[in-house]
Amino acid sequence: MLSSSQTPLALLAVASSVAAQCTREHFETIIAGNEAASVTDVSAVAAGASFGPPSKAFPQPANNLTALCAVTINVKSSPTSSYNFGLFLPDAGWNERFLTTGNGGFGGGINWVDMGIFAHHGFATMSTDTGHNAMAFDASWGLNQPEKLVDWGYRAMHGSIELAKTIIPAYYSAGSSPDKSTDKSTAATIKKSYYASCSTGGRQGLKEIQLHPESFDGIVVGAPAWWTTHLAAFTLQAPLYNFPENASYHVGPALYKIITAEMLKQCDSQDGLEDGIISDTFGCKFDYDRLLCAQGGANATNCLTAAQVVTVRKVYTEWREKEANGTETLVFPGLPLGADPSGMLGTFSGLGRGLWEDWVYNDTNWDYTKFTYADVLEADRVDPGDAAADHFDLSAYRARGGKIIMYHGQADPGIPTGSSRVFYDNVHTAMGGEGADLTDFYRFFLIPGMGHCNGGPGPWYIAGGSQEVANVTFSVPGHVDADHDVVLAMMRWVEEEAAPAQLIGTKFVGDNGAAGIESQRPICLYPKTAKYIGTSKDDVNKPESWECPKE
Repeated sequence: MLSSSQTPLALLAVASSVAAQCTREHFETIIAGNEAASVTDVSAVAAGASFGPPSKAFPQPANNLTALCAVTINVKSSPTSSYNFGLFLPDAGWNERFLTTGNGGFGGGINWVDMGIFAHHGFATMSTDTGHNAMAFDASWGLNQPEKLVDWGYRAMHGSIELAKTIIPAYYSAGSSPDKSTDKSTAATIKKSYYASCSTGGRQGLKEIQLHPESFDGIVVGAPAWWTTHLAAFTLQAPLYNFPENASYHVGPALYKIITAEMLKQCDSQDGLEDGIISDTFGCKFDYDRLLCAQGGANATNCLTAAQVVTVRKVYTEWREKEANGTETLVFPGLPLGADPSGMLGTFSGLGRGLWEDWVYNDTNWDYTKFTYADVLEADRVDPGDAAADHFDLSAYRARGGKIIMYHGQADPGIPTGSSRVFYDNVHTAMGGEGADLTDFYRFFLIPGMGHCNGGPGPWYIAGGSQEVANVTFSVPGHVDADHDVVLAMMRWVEEEAAPAQLIGTKFVGDNGAAGIESQRPICLYPKTAKYIGTSKDDVNKPESWECPKE
């Protein structure tokens, strides 16, 4: 994204000039006057090198980096809390754009890995640790820490964005020529600001544009954990359906593959090809009775009893509760058909129980086995950290020209796919209801076979957040374009007004870029799903053998 007038010699001079500004003293000068902020590290990183102080959530560094300046800033957010954020500032070829990425689960740590991937496009990139250092499933850091919860919920993200937007142009202005730091007519500016992340990172992006529509020109959010308390509730309720282990209705691990195999058997062929991928989990009318054993089948290993089928049905269908007035309320969607049930049926994770133990009741002795819908209502009332991204009227963001690309894997076992459909439907209702067209600013894609943010049997890779692939430095090798790369698709939409009608997903052999591309397939704009139109098995892996319906 460099100017055609920039010669290699000119680029070298610019890079050298910028790199010379990569000092602690220079960044301390930039943030001088901000009493809450301090510089904690500034490091010049050579091309091909690695960088990324490890955290519990992100233990690995970013590798094979472009030459850049790595900066870490600490910000005091309250008398009892602070947060950090990191910046990657490319030495040469800054595209005059800013891209923020996010986090996962309840974890804390700077996401250097995704920052490094996106920096190869020329973005100045940023990520915040949200004010703590913890694994994704660990909520204990929030015990009796309301200010830390606010940092995690939204404050650290917004504060980091605001300060980053001050630092970046000041850095590039001073590094380009001697007069640019004072001459406003020639000072560097951020032309566009973007966001790309998945899971909690998806929630963070949505929350930011709900509170601050001016922050981004476009956001790419995958599998957003937007419904904080209800997602946690389902993550706790699902294993309780299967508790205790000696109950007649308990479904053990040996049966998990039986369940998903039957779902695949019934739903795989909808798209015109049996290939181990369910393309339309919402459209399949699954018959749970086909899981039943003949003659009752107690102690069987290849089928389920009637009581076990009830358990399976509960975890794969919507969880609804009756209110005092007799109406039914959706608490949370069930797992999508074909998703691996092991994480929900077999695990009491901190993503469920931790929210109540550490954030709602602040009581580590709380008995999660007595969990009821009343606890969900209490969590909604408390809304720890005001984290839920549930302000559905996005008119202010739309009015300023903001764009959203949202995507979700159709086999997501961590955040059920239906959660994103609930969000989409709520935005639709809030912004006009039946007949309203949101596609001028909001486009939603479901990725067949993809798990939580990444992985799966089909072509799932679109170069989004948390989609690191072995031996792929960035984007899609051989296809670095807006058809195959969702971040470039967003840039084209914002800057050229070319909205994506579909994306092309890529599957690498063994999910290893060095092994080459195994298959590619169009990913259709919701609610459409791709249909196989090939005429021979040789066509299966070619994107032109699949078609998104025109109507």
